[in-house]
Amino acid sequence: MTTPLFLDSPAQRSMQAVVLSADPQGIVLDQTVFYARSGGQPGDRGRLSWAGGGIAIVDTLKGEGGAIVHVPEPEAVLPGMGEGVTGELDWAYRHRLMRMHTALHLLCAALPGIAVTGGQIGADKSRLDFDFSGHDVPDREALEARLNALAAGDHPVSTQWVEESLLDTNPELVRTLSVKPPRGTGRLRLVRIGGEAELVDLQPCGGTHVARTGKIGGLRITKIENKGRQNRRMVLEFAA
Repeated sequence: MTTPLFLDSPAQRSMQAVVLSADPQGIVLDQTVFYARSGGQPGDRGRLSWAGGGIAIVDTLKGEGGAIVHVPEPEAVLPGMGEGVTGELDWAYRHRLMRMHTALHLLCAALPGIAVTGGQIGADKSRLDFDFSGHDVPDREALEARLNALAAGDHPVSTQWVEESLLDTNPELVRTLSVKPPRGTGRLRLVRIGGEAELVDLQPCGGTHVARTGKIGGLRITKIENKGRQNRRMVLEFAA
């Protein structure tokens, strides 16, 4: 099992680790700052280095038994089992994903009570699909203004671990119809946007986010598309 350092330290850019296994399909370490692709967020990229060698990591995936698999560039010379390595994230890429992921939480907050039916996070463009059954679809410009006001509010973003049984008494915390939080560990990770005086958003999430919404920057909703009778796809990009 790989210790996922990014869950509690999303701003950590590098780490020291030990190789548990390595083959052309992937390298498993005892701990990592590399996010494994899941929940619509892509896997991290970066580099692993060790005495006398180094390789680019082109993707990061979930493996079996809690392992996190670092996918090396093709035909790379791999580190040996038990070797100590240093991992360095492609931070520019990761930080854009963190900004975008946090922005999608704000989009949910701007549409209270509207269920999410799907989504995809990208470094430059992302989307969320919403089920507007029984609700009016908002004007794009008005929604964009609401979204940017939430981002500019510079609200703190924090995480907390709670008992997963909280979902049994508070099922409304889950906004997504297509993806449910994993159960079975006894713990649930909640991402909170807002301080004690003002709660902006609170929902289960295993992804990485910026520390404050003010770090997101300006946003544009470039499209609101029909995806079925009641579903609408909202496409989000950075304004600059």
